[in-house]
Amino acid sequence: MNNHDKNKQIIYTAQAVLEGKIKGWKGIFPFLGPAFIASVAYMDPGNFATNITAGSKYGYALLWVIVVSNLMAVLIQSLSAKLGIATGRNLPELAREHFPKPFSIFLWIQSELVIMATDLAEFIGSSLGLHLLFGMPMIPAALITAIGSFAILECQRRGFRSLETVIIVMIFMVVLSFTVQMVLAKPDVEAVWTGILTPKFKGGDSILLASGILGATVMPHAIYLHSSLTQNRIVGKGELEKKKIFQFEFLDILVAMFISGAINMSMLIVAAALFHKNGFVVEDLDQAFSLFHHLSGPAAATFFGLGLLMAGLSSSSVGTMAGDVVMQGFMNIRIPLYVRRMITMVPPLAIIMSGINSTKALVLSQVVLSFGIAFALIPLILFTSKRTLMGILVNHRITTIISWVVAALVILLNLFILFHTFV
Repeated sequence: MNNHDKNKQIIYTAQAVLEGKIKGWKGIFPFLGPAFIASVAYMDPGNFATNITAGSKYGYALLWVIVVSNLMAVLIQSLSAKLGIATGRNLPELAREHFPKPFSIFLWIQSELVIMATDLAEFIGSSLGLHLLFGMPMIPAALITAIGSFAILECQRRGFRSLETVIIVMIFMVVLSFTVQMVLAKPDVEAVWTGILTPKFKGGDSILLASGILGATVMPHAIYLHSSLTQNRIVGKGELEKKKIFQFEFLDILVAMFISGAINMSMLIVAAALFHKNGFVVEDLDQAFSLFHHLSGPAAATFFGLGLLMAGLSSSSVGTMAGDVVMQGFMNIRIPLYVRRMITMVPPLAIIMSGINSTKALVLSQVVLSFGIAFALIPLILFTSKRTLMGILVNHRITTIISWVVAALVILLNLFILFHTFV
């Protein structure tokens, strides 16, 4: 069976589930996938740097921040997925239809800058993974990364299930990497639970770092992309079918966000168990790799490098997909995906060739990402609160209130990070 036939079979099975012909756990699988692709944004190399720094500085104390971040991610990604299911259009398309053209152009330009910053972080992460694993210079590693991202994008051309399968496999390789590291690190289980269940800070610097974790929760490109992944994948024939599709997609989101949350928590836990326990403050991924090797052995260091490589490669491809969505949506322009990939490779390759410190470049990319949060999040809440657009899937009043509170919190935290960075 070729990929086209597989996609048709999945859609046929999903329709049978909606009509009540297939019941039970078997009916869930056709709907799984979109949230896993979007969730890649929550475990990119920028998260590696932030979580490892938090664990090495403050032990298990900031684990609760990751839990809160993950709950926020579930809410926001569910709004994005619901928008695509209810309207059959993605967020940039709706923005083009409802906002003045000059504002749509502005939204497109800022979203492209945000995606370039995302691509920088992911390119550096996967290149650094190759560098750490094989001792390869960063420039050849970056070129290999480019080839790898092209290979993953080829899966998209072959159909949505092929791409989803590759991304899920890469996510589980990251899960495997940190599972091995957790076993080797032997964390204090009681301290882990205390860190999860006891919200607290350890001085002003820990507040700033917690702001970094929370502020980086909402990735603009993940919001744009998720609405695109659900808009035409399985189309409901009426309001009730759309509601059923969203119920299945919400389960997809819960599973994917649980996995991404577990990965982020494991990064912090491993750093706390190894680095904080032994008195090391780690703010550089090269240093983290060396200390893994020194404190826990070559296996831990190898799996760390592998996890960084897989996270960077998968995130890079997802960033390119998001770029295609925003250009098509805001401007009604579409260029071949491979051409876009070649264009977006230029900035990260140029920065890597300039010799800039990898971790500093990751921090810079997160600052640029901060600018785009409001421009994705505010339109998302506005559109999902309109009954004329959403029909039966319109936000409940309490959902809208919580969404605005979360949006205000995330935007304020990112402004705080920007202020601290520049002032």
